[in-house]
Amino acid sequence: MHPKTQQILEVFEEINKIPRRSKQEAQISIWLQEWGRSRGFEVKADALNNVLIKIPASSGYENSPTLILQGHMDMVCEKSRECMHDFSSDPIRCVYDEEWLRGDGTSIGADNGIALAIGLVLAEAGKNGEIGHPPLELLFTVDEETGLTGAKGLEPSFFEGKVLLNLDSEDEGVFVIGCAGGQNSMITLPVEWELLDFKEESLFGFFRLSVEGLEGGHSGVEINKQRANGIQLLSLALAGLRDRLGAENLRLVLINGGSVHNAIPSTAEAFIALRREKLKQAGEAVSGMRKAFQAEYAKTDPGLILSLEEIGREIIFEVAGDRIPEKEASRIRVFSAETEEKLIELILQLPHGVYRMSENIQGLVETSNNLATVRTAENEIIIVSSQRSSNNPRLAEITGKLEAVAKLAGTWIEHEPGYPAWEPDLESELLTKCRQVYTGTFGKEPEIRVIHAGLECGVIGSVHEGMEMISFGPTIKDPHCPSERILIPSIEKVWIFLENLLRSYR
Repeated sequence: MHPKTQQILEVFEEINKIPRRSKQEAQISIWLQEWGRSRGFEVKADALNNVLIKIPASSGYENSPTLILQGHMDMVCEKSRECMHDFSSDPIRCVYDEEWLRGDGTSIGADNGIALAIGLVLAEAGKNGEIGHPPLELLFTVDEETGLTGAKGLEPSFFEGKVLLNLDSEDEGVFVIGCAGGQNSMITLPVEWELLDFKEESLFGFFRLSVEGLEGGHSGVEINKQRANGIQLLSLALAGLRDRLGAENLRLVLINGGSVHNAIPSTAEAFIALRREKLKQAGEAVSGMRKAFQAEYAKTDPGLILSLEEIGREIIFEVAGDRIPEKEASRIRVFSAETEEKLIELILQLPHGVYRMSENIQGLVETSNNLATVRTAENEIIIVSSQRSSNNPRLAEITGKLEAVAKLAGTWIEHEPGYPAWEPDLESELLTKCRQVYTGTFGKEPEIRVIHAGLECGVIGSVHEGMEMISFGPTIKDPHCPSERILIPSIEKVWIFLENLLRSYR
């Protein structure tokens, strides 16, 4: 293993001791500031906790342009159902598995903690005289994963450089020069409740209907892989049970699914009251649907599980929290039949997946939608959808379809502020230099790509005029998933490329 790879991994493990869920980056921001000041670097932070660490040029590079190395502090916190990890307090355990580094039942935060580690090791190597480099600015932003709000909040004077190296791409040997823009939407369905009396409890039992074991994944990077959506499958299962048993024999108490807006939902669950005399039919129906789902998604989601299990009423109360008042403990609240029907039809009508492929770039998803999360609140059900497109009219088009479906279902929809696309520039001087350095270093041409995910380059370039930008990074598989992992040898290649790229500016 290259000595710098080992050093980068050690720093990455230190970073992973610090909780850094999106919108909770204060601790990692302070740690980065202290790291920089303890080594004599100029450091500043803004009100959002974005951090800039300035590294003076090596001797002979004083007249070179300032280069910005940029990544984000936050991570998507995903874990397997059986994992007891608490992302708000527990260090993330790194597991070395041959050439891969992964978490122990959790996402590992290589997206984008590895950028922080590479930047810090690079700064220290420059300070120690191990490598030569132009003036550097390490720009570490917050809250990339839930809306790029750290990048959006950067003041024009926060950094000086006009050449930005974004380290948030996930395929070594690929240079990204453009990305999609996007927008999140929140659909709210009011809930009408009914009280289900259990004077004769033997008539009903409480059950958990769940979809688990799906691959999930990044809603931009993996949206074209036709992976199953847990929320959609759960709704199909609920619709199938209602049709088979009769709506009066199955009453919905609670529904939750998905985790974050930018991950394809890998799990979803519904708590239901089921008439016991229909239990055998219900079991047969679930078994049949499970076999059908597993056959349909055998290649994309081989671990798919659809299950129906009896539970105690206390479990429903634990999951629902104060949404079920204590005084109603003997008479549980259920959705009205009308609410159930509206909800299931709404979910099944909402678009999910690839909407349109690019006409200009072969194989590129132009426009997509991710049916991301569903949550039962006190008096409403909230559904979050995430739209992406590199074509602004098409982004408006898919968002308009969501609005139409929401309106027909009698719900209302709100849109969060979007983020802009990053238009590719094939004539960029930075791209030309990076191609030359990569080819000279490894003896082969890098791949040039525009991606369907959102990158902070789009925001930074739209606000700060005259920026030259490129994105690259080591190979990361299944970001935003419990199976997230990083290929260790690819870290070495990124380091060697960076070292040669910096040297080329002398």
